[in-house]
Amino acid sequence: MKILLLCNKSPYPAFEGGPMAMNSIVTGLLEAGHEVKILAVNSKKYNVSIDDIPEDYRQKTGIELIDVDLRVKPLQAFKNLFSKKSYHVERFISKDFNDRLIEVLKKDLYDVVQLETLFMCPYVDTIRTYSKAQIVLRAHNVEHLIWERIAKGTRFILKRLYINHLTKTLKNYELNAINTVDGIAAITRKDAAFFRKYCATPTIDIPYGVYPEAFEPRYEIEGKPRFYHIGSMNWMPNEEGIQWFINDCLEAVVAKVPDFVFHLAGRNMPEWLKEMKNEHLDVVGEVPDAKEFVRNHDVAIVPLLSGSGIRIKIIESMALGKTVITTMVGAEGILYEEDVHLIIAENKAKMAETIRRVNENPAMAVEIGKAARQLVEDIYDNRKITARLLLFYSQIKPSSKITFQ
Repeated sequence: MKILLLCNKSPYPAFEGGPMAMNSIVTGLLEAGHEVKILAVNSKKYNVSIDDIPEDYRQKTGIELIDVDLRVKPLQAFKNLFSKKSYHVERFISKDFNDRLIEVLKKDLYDVVQLETLFMCPYVDTIRTYSKAQIVLRAHNVEHLIWERIAKGTRFILKRLYINHLTKTLKNYELNAINTVDGIAAITRKDAAFFRKYCATPTIDIPYGVYPEAFEPRYEIEGKPRFYHIGSMNWMPNEEGIQWFINDCLEAVVAKVPDFVFHLAGRNMPEWLKEMKNEHLDVVGEVPDAKEFVRNHDVAIVPLLSGSGIRIKIIESMALGKTVITTMVGAEGILYEEDVHLIIAENKAKMAETIRRVNENPAMAVEIGKAARQLVEDIYDNRKITARLLLFYSQIKPSSKITFQ
């Protein structure tokens, strides 16, 4: 089978959630013996040099990076207030990308063209014109739900009004787009259920997968547990969640655990966080080896208030045998049993009490970490997930779908 992936950013290097999710699919398809071609957006915000991608990866995927200017332009953003078009999506429309896509489709016949994220849907018409391939949307999130949650948490009224406008236009686009593809591979069951509610397009949930053998767990805890968070801070829900934890929860946590220290790692740490002086915060920033950072810590705190899809860093922490404390939003998309595979702490009182309980009972954290690792082996093994995706490909057929024209 020949599969073309259109990606909103390069799957390699896989340093943050989106590329990690895309790269797991690429790896799984290649391992299963299929041909993969990647055409990816390259932006200033997430810029990759083709020379930094290993030659073996380039040969196997034929990866091409097309420069697209995704910068937010104030005048265009203002004009969008008077438009029904989604500014989130419009920024991904590129003549250079479209022209190269046409050349790729003319050169080879593909069985599947997979759109990695909603933001590749503007190219559905081009694919329909130049290919008979079935089109599958790999929905990493229900995108507009992220912005609905962010809008609700925005206090400045003018900013909230603008975000509400962005959310409305994005929602309209998303509900239209899901009716133009031949299949939807959502990343969670909850997201899949949402799409089924609004369209008749065949839909399946295909979560993020890992190779368990690549994650050597470390269960033992020496002394008191070390609490950590790791995640890219240029994803707004991550920064929002950390702000909530520091501003609303930290004082209550320290009241119960006076020697509490929260170790924060990840790319693109904001200046306000790097400059914060607090003995209970250890702002590490980007680390050379994320797995090793996690191995050297014990309990993940993932205080998400908004977002959709699956939390890749939670899955990876679980694969490494770590206890995860998170919110209901953070746990969305993970097939867990509460207090068995992870712990839910929905407010500052529960967060503080949970951290106290784990701090005083490291053996409990070890047991939860072991159960979490077993869950990953049972459900989130990338070979099993890829097999489900390939079966889904075989069950859907290209059809005369409506387009955006």
